[in-house]
Amino acid sequence: MKKLFTLGLLASAVFAQAQQAPLTGFTESTSAKQLKIEQQFDASLSATRIGETLKALSAYPHHLGSPGDKAVAELILQKFKSFGLDAHLETYKVLFPTPKVRVLEMTGPTKYTAVLKEMPLMEDGTSNQPGQLPTYNAWSADGDVTGKLVFANYGLPEDYDKLADMGIDVKGKIVITKYGKSWRGIKPKVAYEHGAIGCIIYSDPADDGYTQGDVYPKGAFKNEYGVQRGSVMDMVLYPGDPLTPNVGARANAKRLDRKDATTILKIPVLPISYHDAKPLLAALDGPVAPADWRGALPITYHVGPGKATVHMKLAFNWDMVTAYDVVAMIKGSEFPDEWVIRGNHHDAWVNGADDPLSGQSALVEEAKGLGDLLKTGWKPKRTIVYCAWDGEEPGLIGSTEFAEDHDKELQKKAVVYINSDDISKGFYNASGSHALEGFMEEIGQSVIDPETGVTVNERKKAQQISRAATVKAKKEIMDRKTPDRIGALGSGSDYSSFLQHLGIPTLNIGYGGEGSGGEYHSIFDSYDDFRRFKDPGFLYCQALSKTVGHTVLRMADADVLPFDFRTLASTIDRYAKELVEMTNTMRETTALDNQLVKAGTFKLAADPAKHMLPPTAKAEVPKIDFSSLTESIELLKKSSDNLASAWAKASKSSGDHKALNEHLYHAEQQLLSSGLPRREWYKHTIYAPGFYTGYGVKTLPGIREAIEQRNWDEAQKQIAVVTQAITSLSNYLDNAAM
Repeated sequence: MKKLFTLGLLASAVFAQAQQAPLTGFTESTSAKQLKIEQQFDASLSATRIGETLKALSAYPHHLGSPGDKAVAELILQKFKSFGLDAHLETYKVLFPTPKVRVLEMTGPTKYTAVLKEMPLMEDGTSNQPGQLPTYNAWSADGDVTGKLVFANYGLPEDYDKLADMGIDVKGKIVITKYGKSWRGIKPKVAYEHGAIGCIIYSDPADDGYTQGDVYPKGAFKNEYGVQRGSVMDMVLYPGDPLTPNVGARANAKRLDRKDATTILKIPVLPISYHDAKPLLAALDGPVAPADWRGALPITYHVGPGKATVHMKLAFNWDMVTAYDVVAMIKGSEFPDEWVIRGNHHDAWVNGADDPLSGQSALVEEAKGLGDLLKTGWKPKRTIVYCAWDGEEPGLIGSTEFAEDHDKELQKKAVVYINSDDISKGFYNASGSHALEGFMEEIGQSVIDPETGVTVNERKKAQQISRAATVKAKKEIMDRKTPDRIGALGSGSDYSSFLQHLGIPTLNIGYGGEGSGGEYHSIFDSYDDFRRFKDPGFLYCQALSKTVGHTVLRMADADVLPFDFRTLASTIDRYAKELVEMTNTMRETTALDNQLVKAGTFKLAADPAKHMLPPTAKAEVPKIDFSSLTESIELLKKSSDNLASAWAKASKSSGDHKALNEHLYHAEQQLLSSGLPRREWYKHTIYAPGFYTGYGVKTLPGIREAIEQRNWDEAQKQIAVVTQAITSLSNYLDNAAM
């Protein structure tokens, strides 16, 4: 009781403090009204009810195309309608492979047949249900291959460089790699590019198992039979249904032949447990693996090849299935053609309590809170659209097909797309359009952390200070006066098509950091696991409902939309300076390494017994001309300053701001006007998926990728492309400020 009373006082204090200055985008009078609406909204949210929703939605398997998938969509639809929202299903016909044949066996020097099965547990009530997908990687090729086995660490390009230094070629062989350090789809892609005929991916206990903590069910971490399912679609090319790129996959859509679908991989790929990986790795000989390649299995890690030979046979049901997107609307009272869109996916690989239903249950609770506000007579100024996407797990399918199907309407009407996915207890985080950094800082001041009683912003800042590597870095965070930077978005969830294909301002909001575990994409991503280890009491699910709810409400009712392009200009400037520094460092490093190669230093320093090939000289790094990029960024800074002044003047008046607001939310589309095909995500002018570096993001990726590949002509070309896009945005902002 004392804790609840204290939290209530703190919440009141936050409310009182917020009243001292108007909310961003609101006048003094509309700000006070808005805060009262948010208090009403918060009061209607229930952590207990979120838990009940999560339990109901995760009660059975519901992967794309399954009976459970349709049932979950219909349950969410029924809930939206019961809250008073205008809701319907949008359906798409899409390709989705499920396993028909899975064989993995070691044929020499000893024989071993992989179990390829997760063992159910009595402590987990849904771990032995009919209809659960077997362990597999979607979009693997069908194949029946036999070859010598090679261990390739995490399967990144630099790992193959290291193998080459050891004189090992994977051409015609099967590689085994660890999960981690990159998105899973890059591992078989890079293996194929190096000539491998098959790829096995396993979770090493050093990364995901007993080295991290007690294994499930005693603790949260992956037990020896746990397996991470997942997509290996080549989403660098395009996400969504592989047969209908660029168009919504309605029943009558024109489709590619499957053999022409470029996002389906060319070699068989299979995920396995560390129980199944151990005998395969133990059979390898050849050089001992480098120290940073070794995991935590009780064996000596070798890289092969040698006598260890593996047979893989995979075949899939390539079925056309129905994807069910649930879409609900609250029509805006003043600006019905300006849409604030909120989404989270509902499909899972198995039961999916954490991924995605933690976020989905919070979304459902938000929708109820909005429905309760409607009953009081409140109506949003702008239309609010709530979406529960299908088919995210195999390849962002439901959201991509919706975005492709409604692309012109969305580019005209969408003010912002706000996403969430799985969450757990811990720290507030937001990523997305950098012009919304100040807005998201203010949102973080409006929500109380359920564990500590301080604002979620204050707790996040404490985490940043405690983890900073140096005294200087700690002091910089402590003294920071500007809004905290939000992360750049690459890919990995349903925001991708809205941001990179349509240029719609986008946010991804979540909580996490204290709910680590090994349940990801396994049969153990269950209600029993979630309530024990991820978010006991569902308090952070409720915190997400409040955080996103406030974001939706303020975007829907702001007098002047809270975009500040000065933070975007500052971010792009930082990205550009990083590239200049990276190029200069590469030039200095190359020159020194070439000097050492010529002197024979590396050859003298090598251990002759390890037969490592010494480095060879590389072409010198030329001077790259970044001047046009630098000049365009300076223009953007001036334009964003001018617009900020016009914005400040407008926000103090109660006049008609419709034209200004339309300019604000259409601005990011200028970054797609550079002449690039909209589907070349990896060359998006500002941020794009960092597929070679995990779920991180390559910023100014076209330039960065060309420099990393030492393609200097392409680097200069990409600088020109980015310069054009930034100049286009700068001119657009100048017009908006007039």
